[in-house]
Amino acid sequence: MNIEQLASTMKLSYIRDNYKTTAQEARHTNMDYEAFLETLLKNELERRSENSTKRRIRTAKFPLKKYLEDFDRTKYNSDFSAKFKELESLQFIQNKENIILIGAPGAGKTHYAIALGMKACLAGMSVLFTSVPNLIIELKEALSQNQLTIYKRKFEKFDLVILDELGYISFDQAGCEILFNLLSNRSDKGSIIITTNLVFERWVEIFKDTMITGAIVDRLAHKAHILDMSRENSHRFEETLNWIKNSNP
Repeated sequence: MNIEQLASTMKLSYIRDNYKTTAQEARHTNMDYEAFLETLLKNELERRSENSTKRRIRTAKFPLKKYLEDFDRTKYNSDFSAKFKELESLQFIQNKENIILIGAPGAGKTHYAIALGMKACLAGMSVLFTSVPNLIIELKEALSQNQLTIYKRKFEKFDLVILDELGYISFDQAGCEILFNLLSNRSDKGSIIITTNLVFERWVEIFKDTMITGAIVDRLAHKAHILDMSRENSHRFEETLNWIKNSNP
């Protein structure tokens, strides 16, 4: 077997694709064998790290890519600064703590949740993003196919799960119970970020059952970071005002 075949068998894709070029550079620069090998191995490791990061981001199923660098913190109360800094350290994931982001549409909840998820992916953590309505659909499909146990095990393995849009659609009794069971099983096994347009007192409008609502709030709010991100004007409203202003000079 030649070098390319050996590298392919060992899944060393960078070395397979670049060893000839690196060898040429080594000859021109009088690089010794040890430095040549170290260069190849370092670049192989870097490619693997990049591929792993891309795979984690792809597996997370973010609807779009958002980053903390693009999140405008100046639109929020200055009291939030310390909390933002704390959450962005990602220590809450290490501690298996939850985050609940409350606010009207356009408050920035989803942007911030995705941005935290992106940072977690870049830090080598596994993340799953899904809207709550889609999650209910997937759970019911898994139940009908006798694969609910498999789904739960997979759900529990993620370091961070982001559940978006809790409160936009209410559930039937079966949906409430299956969601409650899923979240209960994940309790203390990994972090969850919830984005919702409803304060806790109104969650009964979603779950339709006082006891289930109380139990879900109890599990999610335990050791949770709760942020009310409501602002007087949403960013969509601000964008609309800017559009009107720029369209009518």
